[in-house]
Amino acid sequence: MKIDHSQPLEYSTEQNKMNILGFWIFLGAEIMLFATLFTSYFVYEDRIGSGPAGAEIFGITPVLFETFILLTSSFTIGLAIHAMRIQRTKAMLVFLGITLLLGAAFLGIEIYEFTHYYHVGATLQTSAFTAILLTTLGTHGAHVTFGLFWGLFIILQIRKRGLTPETANKSFIFSLYWHFLDVVWIFIFSFVYLKGMM
Repeated sequence: MKIDHSQPLEYSTEQNKMNILGFWIFLGAEIMLFATLFTSYFVYEDRIGSGPAGAEIFGITPVLFETFILLTSSFTIGLAIHAMRIQRTKAMLVFLGITLLLGAAFLGIEIYEFTHYYHVGATLQTSAFTAILLTTLGTHGAHVTFGLFWGLFIILQIRKRGLTPETANKSFIFSLYWHFLDVVWIFIFSFVYLKGMM
């Protein structure tokens, strides 16, 4: 394996460069998935039937906490990658761990929200609006859950093998995924929650 020392560690081999390119292509497919969900949401957001509307079930406090937590996690994953690039493995692992803890806190609030929706009668069967709302939020939440396990496995690999071109590449790709989830959440916050509260 030929390593190019003039490149950051995550780009230092041809395989690493191809992995990153492949992941950008994968994110393109993910963008299409969420674009489809958002389009469906915009079509069905007014079809509430006899169920509650967004303004009746959305609470600003949990949503603001979720947004703050996820945006902070985007900052900490950026710090982790910066630490990786300056060969500070311990600092990188600390920031990765903080990122995952913030992701778990986000999920905890989302589970609380889903419980609230259930208690106020907003289920998948209630209306087209609640079905697409829960599907959109649940899809994002499932991605965050997957990210938590993925990030945990990366931490375990780095602790076992150290910072190598392979583990650096995996970490960088994970950071792209995590930033992507944060961008999707900004759209959810803006076009689902804020719009729904008006």
